[in-house]
Amino acid sequence: MKLKPYYLLLLVFLASCGGAKNISDVEKSSAKEVISAHKAASPEFKTLAGRVQLVYETDEKLQSITVSLRMEKDKNIWIKASLLGITIAKVLITPTSVSYYETIGRTYFEGDFALLGDWIGTPINFQQAQNMLLGQSIFTLNPSEYSSAVFQNKFKIQPKEQPQNFIHSLFLNPENFKIASETLSQPKDDRLLSIRYGDYQKIDGQFYPSNIMINTSEKGSNTKIDLTFKKIDLNVDVSFPFDIPGGYEKIDLN
Repeated sequence: MKLKPYYLLLLVFLASCGGAKNISDVEKSSAKEVISAHKAASPEFKTLAGRVQLVYETDEKLQSITVSLRMEKDKNIWIKASLLGITIAKVLITPTSVSYYETIGRTYFEGDFALLGDWIGTPINFQQAQNMLLGQSIFTLNPSEYSSAVFQNKFKIQPKEQPQNFIHSLFLNPENFKIASETLSQPKDDRLLSIRYGDYQKIDGQFYPSNIMINTSEKGSNTKIDLTFKKIDLNVDVSFPFDIPGGYEKIDLN
């Protein structure tokens, strides 16, 4: 099925106005059309500042903290975690590095994305982390390599041929072409990453997540991260202050 320009415009229009109440209106869309609409739904902004309630749960602990999130698209992701108004950690993520310090144990880290992957429970890079926060696919979707189908009133996108030990699938909402859920599993390594999104909020004509639920498991070890966005401001003046205090001990991940 060839991509008809007017049909893609219809998809994007439906996404922007929230008018796709019945998926049967567009259920014959090709993978190329659906993926193009998903890419078109990626929000455009220069900076973002948000307040997030984060619940972090592993097999050993459960913690709820307030997080200040700042982003400069494609350049910086800055996070400050607070408990009872007291800063307990700061994180600065750039396309090439992850820096982190926490005040309770007085430790810090400066290096590659191994630490971020350790937190999430699966390897991840800057672009994937940014996409995850924005409700976009964490993997590049090549229309020639993916198929599209309608399943339970959502678009199901998955590779035509799943690579060995790498099973990827995602579901898109028909009303905005944003991610409803995305799953990656590596059975031989007993590894699973599941990302589910609640409702999306519309800000300046674009859709941003209201809630993100991340579940990971690897060899019996489980991590759950629940992010609830309390406030999002776009294109505001933001800074990314990050100075590791003196006397802190460096974390060695080797």
